[in-house]
Amino acid sequence: MTTSPSTQPPRARTAALPEHPGFLSRLGGGLARRPGWVILVSAALALVGLLLAAGTMDRLLLSRFESPGSESLRVEQALESEFGTGKHHFLLLVTAQEGTVDDPAVVEAATAVERELAQREGVAEVASYWSRGDSPAMRSEDGTRALVTVRMEGTVTEARTALGEISPDFTRQGEVISVAVGGGDEVFRQAAAQAQADFVRAELIILPLVFVLLLVLYRRISVAALTLAMGLFSVVTTLALLRGVTYLTDVSTFAANLTLVMGIGLGVDYSLFVINRFREELARGRDVPEAVRIAVARAGRTVAFSGLTVAVALSCLVLFPFPFLQSFAYAGVGVVLTSVFAALVILPAALARLGHRVRPKREPRADSGWWHSMSLRMMRRPLLYGVPALGLVLLLASPVAGLDFGLPDARVLPQGTSSRDVQDRIEEEFAQEEMDAVQVLVDLPGREAGAAEIHAYASALSEVEGVDQVDALTGSYADGRALSGPQPDAVERFGSAGATWLSAVPEAEALDDAAGLIDRVRDVPAPAATEIGGYPADLTDFREALLGQVPLVFGLILAITFVILFLMTGSLLLPAKAIVLNVLSLAVMFGVIVWIFQEGNLSGLLGFTANGTLETTFPILMFCIAFGLSMDYEVFMLSRIKEEYDATGDTTGAVAAGLQRSGPLVTAAAAVLAASFATYASSSVLYLLMLAVGMAVVIIVDATLIRAVLVPVFMRLAGPANWWAPAPLRRLQARYGIREG
Repeated sequence: MTTSPSTQPPRARTAALPEHPGFLSRLGGGLARRPGWVILVSAALALVGLLLAAGTMDRLLLSRFESPGSESLRVEQALESEFGTGKHHFLLLVTAQEGTVDDPAVVEAATAVERELAQREGVAEVASYWSRGDSPAMRSEDGTRALVTVRMEGTVTEARTALGEISPDFTRQGEVISVAVGGGDEVFRQAAAQAQADFVRAELIILPLVFVLLLVLYRRISVAALTLAMGLFSVVTTLALLRGVTYLTDVSTFAANLTLVMGIGLGVDYSLFVINRFREELARGRDVPEAVRIAVARAGRTVAFSGLTVAVALSCLVLFPFPFLQSFAYAGVGVVLTSVFAALVILPAALARLGHRVRPKREPRADSGWWHSMSLRMMRRPLLYGVPALGLVLLLASPVAGLDFGLPDARVLPQGTSSRDVQDRIEEEFAQEEMDAVQVLVDLPGREAGAAEIHAYASALSEVEGVDQVDALTGSYADGRALSGPQPDAVERFGSAGATWLSAVPEAEALDDAAGLIDRVRDVPAPAATEIGGYPADLTDFREALLGQVPLVFGLILAITFVILFLMTGSLLLPAKAIVLNVLSLAVMFGVIVWIFQEGNLSGLLGFTANGTLETTFPILMFCIAFGLSMDYEVFMLSRIKEEYDATGDTTGAVAAGLQRSGPLVTAAAAVLAASFATYASSSVLYLLMLAVGMAVVIIVDATLIRAVLVPVFMRLAGPANWWAPAPLRRLQARYGIREG
């Protein structure tokens, strides 16, 4: 049976450092002896990083939802190489100011715009309602609007850069027609541009906000400024590192947004723990060099373990075969490395210089205080406090049962954005989605010899549920019958010596279940081998490849995290407990984003439009970030609890003392990190808004209900089992586990 520390006289709770100090202890001692040189070299590093970081944003790339090696990508490459065509990237919505799009004046004005657009640099192919023989799929139901679709040359970044110049030039209001720009690439170009603008705005918000929070915490301008400087160092040097990575592989524009919030958040978090330990040692009467040495040795171990867990969670994103998600791995690991370096090298040198100017007003006590008394109260009645807390967590997590992954569309942008408005008009006024046509590549010669087979196959495809029109070498089809014969350019467009392809234009509603549409198209008997491409197939292949990697990635994260925590604690139960509680935190996060962003609750307040599903990539990214950060706080708390337990052998007392030591810091760190993510709540890009709300919620819940209630309750119920491991594993941990550092 454990004895409550409240019945014991106060005694020293800090175990002595080993007789032969480890690496971190020697590092702290060295930094304390030569702080001036360290600060000078660090300032030079920061300056070089700033110069390199200044050019990073221009080298970050945009990306499309494509799966390397997928069937849809093979189709796209075949269409470009054999037919000189492919899926189109953006469109013009042409509106007749009077009459219909078939009026001679409108036809003349629209075809002039089409010819002008075809001459622009970067444009590979242009097609329109008028050049496609008055295709019904490209005409609104009331006849007042029609489409011009465009395929671009080059990489996605080159295409969207060119589109950035084309879009304003072709947004027009004339006497005969008006023209607006929309389509997939325009949507995501505007989303990326808004994300960059949000990056700048977030900088203007986050820096003074975090500084004020630190000033409230420390009540010393110099210490608050020093802590914030560590976060800025992480951001600047990570951006510099990302610039180097861009010469080796693609890095997404959105990686900069993650770098800002996590760089400030982790840089400040890690600094908080080192500074707090330094102040504790000063209050115990240590001189400044010795306080620096112990702070690096003790807090440094926690920071190192914490950084390792976050880095592991984010580095696993490289296992997804998509540059978009891999970019966040590069940014996340860069942030961890630079934050740990700042906290364990630059900060201790600065503390050696500041000395007693950061000293607290009185010596801290671990056996008294709000956190100590509250944890003892909860541990005396663990079920009374634990059951309601667990019930509230499960209630917040309950909407996750309705989680439904879908495909992205123009609703990632708010109403009033030009490309979003164009897409809304198309969905309201067009029965079909020409831009989202399914492209069916058939291994059948596209000449007269195969005309009968092509005619029969196109007729059958036009009867598929969700397909409005099929265009082929032999003509256009709907509902199993031919609408028209072959167009003059049909052989050039659809035929080659060895293959042909068909365009199956879907109904707008069919795209709500793109995967089902693709399956139905595949089920139609074909006269030869076929492959399916087009935007719906791109998104379906992307989602399937992404979700196919999820078990491997998540399993690795859990397994490696378990091993890290075992090496830290020497326990089997504590790592398992940490993973279970982290999963509860993540369930809350997903429950909240399902309730808000999938079901549309609070959409009016937050300014977005829900589509009934969640796009796949950002929830997976949020899982990795949230898991790492939740484990971050677990490491902070467990390290202090284990230190107290090693000194006293009293589990209940160690939990209470450890929470008293770490609780205020975890709360402060969570406030800083939640505030950092919350700055993106003002973003008009749905992805960043979801990231802001989801991460802020999970951080707050994790630091309160999970760490403050469920952790002490669980450890009280587990008792001596908290520290149990089989003898062979204990010997393994004794040999390889990291203690003092």
